[in-house]
Amino acid sequence: MSARIERRSREPGRVLIVDDEADIRELLDLTMVRMGLLADCAASLAEARQFLDHTSYQLCLTDMRLPDGQGIELVRHIGEHCRDLPVAVITAHGSTENAVSALKAGAFDYLAKPVSLEQLRALVKTAMDLPRTGDVTIESTTQSLLGDSPAMQEVRNLIERVARSQAPVYIWGESGSGKELAARLIHRLGARPDKPFVAVNCGAIPENLMESEFFGYRRGAFTGAEQDREGFFQTADGGTLFLDEVADLPLTMQVKLLRAIQEKRVRKVGSTSEDMVDVRIVCATHQKLKALVDQGRFRQDLFYRLNVIELRMPAVRECREDIPLLARHIVERLSRPSGLRAPEFTAAAQRALAEYPYPGNVRELENIIERALALLNGDVIDIGDLNLSPQTTHEELPIAGQMLLQDHLDHVEKAAILEALQQTRFNRTAAAKLLGVTFRSLRYRMERLGLNE
Repeated sequence: MSARIERRSREPGRVLIVDDEADIRELLDLTMVRMGLLADCAASLAEARQFLDHTSYQLCLTDMRLPDGQGIELVRHIGEHCRDLPVAVITAHGSTENAVSALKAGAFDYLAKPVSLEQLRALVKTAMDLPRTGDVTIESTTQSLLGDSPAMQEVRNLIERVARSQAPVYIWGESGSGKELAARLIHRLGARPDKPFVAVNCGAIPENLMESEFFGYRRGAFTGAEQDREGFFQTADGGTLFLDEVADLPLTMQVKLLRAIQEKRVRKVGSTSEDMVDVRIVCATHQKLKALVDQGRFRQDLFYRLNVIELRMPAVRECREDIPLLARHIVERLSRPSGLRAPEFTAAAQRALAEYPYPGNVRELENIIERALALLNGDVIDIGDLNLSPQTTHEELPIAGQMLLQDHLDHVEKAAILEALQQTRFNRTAAAKLLGVTFRSLRYRMERLGLNE
């Protein structure tokens, strides 16, 4: 990072501006000069390609509508021939579809007309600070996401690519598969690792407090608002806002979130003006958002706005070859605070860990090892120390036809709830999240099945 800064202090960065309107080119050119940057201006796709063939740039700013084509064609051209060059598009006001299309095609970010100079300067500064491809090494990702399986290698490769963009990222995968870890890595490998990373559990905020928590409030806006307060968006300004379990947002809040993302502005509760926010959105859920859209539980327009880049975190059972490495890393990390040498696993324990299904994924693996360490007598972890829960198989379940259908369904439901409770140490909130139901629904089901006794 320091070498990159020193190089730029000696050599002004160069920006390519592509727009068919002379006054827009002049405005952008003047802004670049005032920021200490050099700029070349092109009025068409053909002219822009000529500049790219002979000059190296640190950023390209292009309008979406050009006399000889679309700006998205230039985005794709740069992606194929100048992969290290971030390109931002300028779209018509309210043209969300064009902005999303450009981001999906590989654009770094977008600006809406009329161009806000404050947003423009923030975008340019972020692009100029972006690490070059050679600065991001495989070691930087493997330190956080362990594993040599093809699935994990694919995840790391995608993270390295998306970290160079400001496009929204949608991470999905089963509970405990490392979605927040991936989000933090995207932030750390991006242009602004020193800026805030704000993680929000959308399912843990009461609906009546959501707007004030997300956007902040002014003093006197409601009873108890004794002073101005920043919301999640303002706190994350300049950095990354991670929306965990975004599927839990009520529809009314989804509308307000969509507008904040599109306009890059938020209004505090009780305020008459809006504040500009420069935030990258990364969201995650263990549910499939597309299915929720089909059910009418998640807004389609917000889904397409969030699902610009999709990252799927694989389940542990898809990466069984990584389990020994994960287990070793976890046992060493958990043993470090005590100053004791990390115990070894017997061959039987290693086989048991490799064969276990891990419905709770990495979080469950860590829970198993932490419990084994707490109760361990000696310096070797054997299969008995793991205390693995029995693996439920279809043969163990009552066969439909040997009992009434409702009894059969109750038996299956009861087994699933008990397994989730065991994995979460009987934390009902966490168990409900693991099962994909609300806390109220889980409580009702437990009462009906006689599990509250």
